[in-house]
Amino acid sequence: MTNRLTLFQKIRKGLSYFYYPYKKIFKSSETFEFQGKKLNYFFHLYNATWRSERAIEVPIIMDIINNNKSKTILELGNVLSHYYSFEHDILDKYDKSRKVIRQDVVDFKSTKKYDLIVSISTIEHIGWDESPRDDTKIEKTIKALEDCLAPNGRIVITFPQGYNDRLDELDKNKKLHFDEKYCLIRMSKNNLWKEIPWSEDCKKKFGKPYNNANALIIGIINS
Repeated sequence: MTNRLTLFQKIRKGLSYFYYPYKKIFKSSETFEFQGKKLNYFFHLYNATWRSERAIEVPIIMDIINNNKSKTILELGNVLSHYYSFEHDILDKYDKSRKVIRQDVVDFKSTKKYDLIVSISTIEHIGWDESPRDDTKIEKTIKALEDCLAPNGRIVITFPQGYNDRLDELDKNKKLHFDEKYCLIRMSKNNLWKEIPWSEDCKKKFGKPYNNANALIIGIINS
């Protein structure tokens, strides 16, 4: 089984090198709408973004960052540096890059206050995919981020619906302190997305019917 899986992974990686230029050449003009604004789908070879929610969450977050470049920015989870270069602090317990603050977010104490804190599909892994599992870490994470926020600051978090049961429960019970919440759902195998009003329709299984996320939540906390 291990050899077969390794071979499958190699084949999939090889196909990615074919699909990436195809997507860049023929699909780069494709757009989706978020909050009345048209954004281009994001295609990048790293993590084959055209196959997953990365195609929409990266442009959504980068659009917010581009409107706040003069402000102090913290990113929880090292995602954006794989695609863009700009000055911001990155907090990631597991990433080995020298430019990353390698510290558990729940223990992060900063004298620096941030105008904007962003996190791309990271919070669903905190506590849930760690050993031992800790179902209290999500609430602690939100509290830690709020403590780092400057007056009139903003936290923007993206996460897939249906991946982490505890996260979904906290969200349902309004324990994540979101002042604003938006939802996009995946419409096709070709990874096309559509924003819909928040409702029961936003609750989708992870990995079904399409791979990865089938509903993406964007939660915003304002100080």
